[in-house]
Amino acid sequence: MDLFALETFLAVAEERSFSRAAARLHRTQPAVSQAVAKLEGELGEALFDRASRDGLLTDAGEVLREYAQKLLNLRVEANHALGELRSLHRGSLNLAANEYTCLYLLPVLDGFRREHPRVKVSVQRSLASRIADEVLLHSVEIGVLSFKPDDRALKSIVVYRDELAFVVNPRHALARINSVSIRDLGDQNFIAHNVPSPQRLKVFEAFRRHKTTLRIDVELPSLEAVRRFVELGNGVALVPALTVERELKSGALVRVQVKELQMERKLRLVHRKEANLSHAALEFLKGVREYAETTGGAYCFLPERAD
Repeated sequence: MDLFALETFLAVAEERSFSRAAARLHRTQPAVSQAVAKLEGELGEALFDRASRDGLLTDAGEVLREYAQKLLNLRVEANHALGELRSLHRGSLNLAANEYTCLYLLPVLDGFRREHPRVKVSVQRSLASRIADEVLLHSVEIGVLSFKPDDRALKSIVVYRDELAFVVNPRHALARINSVSIRDLGDQNFIAHNVPSPQRLKVFEAFRRHKTTLRIDVELPSLEAVRRFVELGNGVALVPALTVERELKSGALVRVQVKELQMERKLRLVHRKEANLSHAALEFLKGVREYAETTGGAYCFLPERAD
């Protein structure tokens, strides 16, 4: 049962004439008669009382008329909804990020929401190690990662250049020093994020390479908790600079340079290489590019080639 056949049936029912219905639909009368006959064959029911000159509907025809009108109305609604989707008057944007990379999203999502307030935005919190799989499994359209994914089915775009920051409380003895050596940190009490990451392994390796003890006295489940605990004067920490921007500006924390721990960390947007991205996702990527061009600094938009 196709929509054209239903449209033809309704035209005949409303015009009470095959010839008038044909004129209305700009088709020949035999084509209209054939479409109705085919529909009756599919349903196994006569839809019109052929003995009547007034084109009266049978009981089956009356039942079908109501449902046919609903289906054609739904077609109009569907076309309207698709038009709204294309114009971003509706739709959804589904992303995945972890606690750290979500901070990158906030300013770019602020601009996106101002431009497209009717698009629903959902950011799913995920472990970094699982985000690539969630993108590949279609759970989300775009993920934010702090490392380049290995899967060649994913496309990645570098959007932010972050770095590791060694931070202390303003009352800490090191707060008055601009820079220190990694060997000066052997007697410090470190507060650490207890989630495994490639960056964490690089830090361990740097301390081993410089034959310096890394004392981790406290491990906490979130970067927010690490930041606040250091603010309270309970030790020092190595965290992504993005996570402490506000505290460094306000003076709640002080950053001290450690030349042996100058580690860049690139944040990337990843999506399936062969994906037909939604209108909302395409507009989001466009907004990310424009934000990087306008803001500059650590923000960028650099598509990466697969290795």
